[in-house]
Amino acid sequence: MKLILLGAPGAGKGTQAEMLCEKLGIPQVSTGNIIRSEIKSGTELGMKVRALVESGSLVPDALVIELLKNRIAQADCENGFLLDGFPRTVPQADALGEICGVDAVIEIFVPDTAIVSRMSGRRTCPGCGATYHVVHNAPKTEGKCDLCGADLIVRPDDDPEVVKGRLKVYHDQTEPLIAYYRERGLLKTVDGEKPLPEVAVAINEALGIE
Repeated sequence: MKLILLGAPGAGKGTQAEMLCEKLGIPQVSTGNIIRSEIKSGTELGMKVRALVESGSLVPDALVIELLKNRIAQADCENGFLLDGFPRTVPQADALGEICGVDAVIEIFVPDTAIVSRMSGRRTCPGCGATYHVVHNAPKTEGKCDLCGADLIVRPDDDPEVVKGRLKVYHDQTEPLIAYYRERGLLKTVDGEKPLPEVAVAINEALGIE
C-alpha cells in the first residue's frame, strides 16, 4: 500500500506513521532522512545536496524527486511505503504523480488552537531525548526527566509564536493538497484530537484494514 500522511505540525503524524508502518510492514519514507542518508553516502548526488544544505539553500524539487525516486525503487518499498513530509506543495504532488501513484492520502486534522496548546506544553529532555507534556504526559517531578533526571527544556520550535508561524506556512503551502487529493478521490480525514489509540483505529478503518 502506497500512502501519504498529511497534517499540520504537532498533529501527531510521527506517532501514527510509526504504528501504521509497523502494522502494514512498509517503510516510512521521509525526505529529510533521504537527504541526510544521501549526504552521508558521499555520492556525486550526495555532494551536490550537501553543498546546497551547507549554504542554507533549499534542495530544489527536481532534486528531491530524484532522491525520492531512487529511494522508492529499493527492495523494501516493493510492497508499498508511507511518505512522510512529502509532498508539501501542489507542484511536488504533480511531480510525485509522474513517478508513482498512491493508494490513499490520510489527513490527521487538529485545529490550530489545539496544536498550539499541545506544542507549547511540550517539554523535552536534552539528555536522553524523552518528551513530556505539562498537561497530558507530565513528568513525575516537575521540570525533571523521569528517565535520567535532567532538567527539561522548551525547544525553540515549540514556542507558541514559532508554532503559529509554522502553522501559517502549513496553511499557505501544504493545506492546498487537501483539496488536491480530495478531488482525486484519495483523501481520507480522521479526527486527530482523539486519544492516540482511537486515531490509529480511525486510520485503519479509513484504509479498510484490521
